[in-house]
Amino acid sequence: MKVGVLGGGQLARMIALAGYPFGIRFIFLDPSVGACATTLGSHLHGDYQDENLLAELAKRADVVTYEFENVPAKVANFLESHTSVYPPSKALAVAQDRLVEKNFLNDLGIPTAPYQDIISFDDLQKASEKIGYPAILKTRTQGYDGKGQSVLKSAADLKFAWEKLDGLAAIVEGFVTFSREISIVAVRSVSGELAFYPLSENVHKDGILRVSESRDNDPMQAKAEDYATRLMTALNYVGVLALELFEVDGELVANEFAPRVHNSGHWTIEGAETSQFENHLRAILDLPLGSTAAVGHVAMVNFIGGKPENEKVLEIPNAHLHLYGKAPRKGRKIAHATIRAKSIEELEPLKNRLIKLADDTDDS
Repeated sequence: MKVGVLGGGQLARMIALAGYPFGIRFIFLDPSVGACATTLGSHLHGDYQDENLLAELAKRADVVTYEFENVPAKVANFLESHTSVYPPSKALAVAQDRLVEKNFLNDLGIPTAPYQDIISFDDLQKASEKIGYPAILKTRTQGYDGKGQSVLKSAADLKFAWEKLDGLAAIVEGFVTFSREISIVAVRSVSGELAFYPLSENVHKDGILRVSESRDNDPMQAKAEDYATRLMTALNYVGVLALELFEVDGELVANEFAPRVHNSGHWTIEGAETSQFENHLRAILDLPLGSTAAVGHVAMVNFIGGKPENEKVLEIPNAHLHLYGKAPRKGRKIAHATIRAKSIEELEPLKNRLIKLADDTDDS
């Protein structure tokens, strides 16, 4: 069995590592010569929109998936005319445009922050007055890890934020006063089998995820599963999906969804009976899904821009280090570590040691 992957970064790498025990082999299409996943399979080197390479990928792979949502939707459409592509192109198209995504979520009865489409500076002024301050101006496309965003604290910020857009389509979104950020990682197979991981409680800094911690038996689990089920059913979804949420006064407000394996689910590699990466492969190959039950209490810490010495991480009891094979660079995710314990009380000091190492080497 051969799986084609659009993208050759760390998510593709972890998908491949999960598939090798099953005898699955991988073909990666990525424009970067040094893409970190490509040592684990064949590398089709070139642009995602090169139809000759896409045709070759479709011919060689039994099924195609992708590791990030900024692959043009028309690429997935092209591939779907030649082979099976999961998640489906519709999920990609919805997730790529913040306005389309917000409308889609609201149409499903999933609440979001207040928002408004922006096509002119006049629109920006009127929307900001209506939504209030603080607010955030976001490009409709190509935004991730805090990119393409400007915080609006007052009317004095509008002109600079508008000029920074440089003509890109955008939305204004109201700030949500939340008690915590959480996400649910869900999976749906070709046959429609559904499974959900325990909620992840997340900490971001400058728009980049820093820490995720598993929350078994969380009171918001059932509501999050309901929202994820609505989303996946409407999209006829196949594969792993992550829905990012804010908890606000005992209710959930959706931020965005990612049609792929997700950083907040990395803890599942050591912390669940079946990792999100293995279950993604099971789903797209229509194999029975594995158990999503947590194994103890688990946290994941990202290393951004730089990383501590391996020994410093591995001397922490029950720590597991994952290097991505990527050169250090400001703001770049280059590694993560997970930590597992039998109780939250045991986990807390170990997690804090990891966070301290991450903070000391952070170059974001």
